Amino acid sequence: MRFMSICSWVAKTTRFLWIHPLNSLESEEQSSNTSVGDVQFEFFDVGEVIKSGQNASDLKQCHSLEMDLDDDEENDRSSITKKNQIFWESQHLDLQTNIDNTSSLETKIRSATKEAIEEIESCGTVCGCTRKKIAITSCRDCLMREVFTRLHKTGFNIAICKTKWRTSSDIPSGEHTFLDVIDNTNPEKGEVRVMIEMNFQAEFEMAKGSDEYNNLVKKVPEVFVGEVGRMSKLIKILCMAAKKCMKDKKLHMGPWRRHKYMEAKWLGPCERYPSTKSPLSIGSFSERIITKQKSKVSMLTIELFDKLPTLHCPAVDEVV
Repeated sequence: MRFMSICSWVAKTTRFLWIHPLNSLESEEQSSNTSVGDVQFEFFDVGEVIKSGQNASDLKQCHSLEMDLDDDEENDRSSITKKNQIFWESQHLDLQTNIDNTSSLETKIRSATKEAIEEIESCGTVCGCTRKKIAITSCRDCLMREVFTRLHKTGFNIAICKTKWRTSSDIPSGEHTFLDVIDNTNPEKGEVRVMIEMNFQAEFEMAKGSDEYNNLVKKVPEVFVGEVGRMSKLIKILCMAAKKCMKDKKLHMGPWRRHKYMEAKWLGPCERYPSTKSPLSIGSFSERIITKQKSKVSMLTIELFDKLPTLHCPAVDEVV
């Protein structure tokens, strides 16, 4: 409709411009200002006006389209932000629910494990690997062995478990050790297996993790004590969060962080080693405890003092 109006206006204007010079030819002597060139010039001016009007309309439509695109992008960003917020809130809720819902057996073993760790740290037991006092952040194998010894003396049917898996198309090969307790005291439930992982939180920490992911991992207990079903649910929650984190940051996710790898680590077939055997390195832990010895003076130091009495150098306490 708008196009038809413009065409009608052009036709009328053109007719007027061509009639005007014909009338002026009859009175050529009175006015000689109008010429064919003028008529053509005036006609082209009208065309430029029409073209200018069309360009203005196009610019207006283009500007409107850009505004619509900006609104769409803003809506998309808002939608993505909302979806991310819902995802992380859901992960936090699921994680906390699984941690809070605990059985009486899990609570009993968890308390015994906590007491054992506190006793190990307070008595100043020295690790045979690092020659430092055992703590929850030190040698994992030595700490595991000490906890194993104390819980075994308490009367728990505890063992050191070792899982081992081969390389597949999805994950590399590996092996892992942890503790478990088998309980048969409740005939209705039958045999119940409770797992003890001494370094659970650290297994899911990532140096390049997002704030949302790191905040989730902080809620994970450092030492996990729970049944197999609880372990399976926590692995799923944390692996989904790790995958989301890496995808949002556009980073490659290592195969050792995948859900299948974590399942193989804790939920795969394992060998149980009771008190008489152990998959951990050499001998019993008590054989590897290092007692503090008295300071020794090097014979070389004594000889130097005999020959060079004028030198005042501090004696070397130990030779490394």
